[in-house]
Amino acid sequence: MRMWGVNPALLCDKHLLGEHVEMHMFVGALKKGISTRGYEETGLVALPKIRARHDALAREMKRRGMNHRSPLPRIAGRRRGGWIDEAANLRELKRRCPECRKRIRRHEGRGRVVSERRA
Repeated sequence: MRMWGVNPALLCDKHLLGEHVEMHMFVGALKKGISTRGYEETGLVALPKIRARHDALAREMKRRGMNHRSPLPRIAGRRRGGWIDEAANLRELKRRCPECRKRIRRHEGRGRVVSERRA
């Protein structure tokens, strides 16, 4: 499981839908009391960002004409912990996925900001 954290418009459909499912998986793990510590310590998730990230992914899914009918369940208490490195994740997406690479290059060519924080 992984939170990419980059602008959702840069993700191919596969990575967009995959990350969306993984936000639900993180919430499911937390609700069941399953530790996410390994993900938090290795920069694969930032717990306080799960809800906002899910919502950003859902907006992009709708923008692309996809259905979204899976609201994220509430989790009791505040969640802290974890981090993600958006710049490293962007490099990893470009390395591993030809479709993401095309989308990223197209946005870079337009001078658009590629980080979700600034999008």
